[in-house]
Amino acid sequence: MKLALFGYGKMGRMVEQAAMREGIDVVCVIDPVAGSRGKLNDADVCVDFTEPGVAIDNIKTAAAAHVSMVVGTTGWYDRLEEAKLLVEEGGIGFVYGSNFSVGVNLMFKITGHAAELFSHFPSHDPFIEEAHHKFKKDAPSGTALSLKRIAEAEYGREIPTSSTRAGYFPGKHIVGFDSEADTLEIVHTARSRAGFAEGALFAARWIVVRKGFYEFSEIIEERLRSKP
Repeated sequence: MKLALFGYGKMGRMVEQAAMREGIDVVCVIDPVAGSRGKLNDADVCVDFTEPGVAIDNIKTAAAAHVSMVVGTTGWYDRLEEAKLLVEEGGIGFVYGSNFSVGVNLMFKITGHAAELFSHFPSHDPFIEEAHHKFKKDAPSGTALSLKRIAEAEYGREIPTSSTRAGYFPGKHIVGFDSEADTLEIVHTARSRAGFAEGALFAARWIVVRKGFYEFSEIIEERLRSKP
């Protein structure tokens, strides 16, 4: 598999390092600041960790080149329908996700089950908290919004969600259920960006032989169903 990178910041470099460890060739980098190299047409799949404001333009570029795509950038989901149309017109495979950590995606499932249980007990109030480094553009994070959507599907009401942007947190998410008597918290703490890079490569290997529009959670679900 040959890989292209949209964005060559901290995450782009992390994806490149993970690709090298797995024997995957990075044949193209597209970054207006860090510099670009190679040709997108030489790649089988491209991985995007850039900024919300350029996500759709990058999807247009990949679709025009007929190169499948994995997008780890968040904060652009109000344009999902536009992205779907571009993917369909380009005849490519496409995977997006609010978080490419396997641990977080399993947390989504745990949260859904916990919310279903606690929704029967009004003594416990649900809440969501998240913290990221001061450079992250969107707040709440895409992951927090996914957790919020999952929990609200069980409660049928809005769940308070708070965000912190400070320091250098790779990412921390908490789903909690608090009562006068006790508190239960589901916590995911990212120790580094390595888990996001490995998840993006996992998605790239999956989509390279497919076409269509997918969320990363669908890939995780397929893996869970395939367990013997």
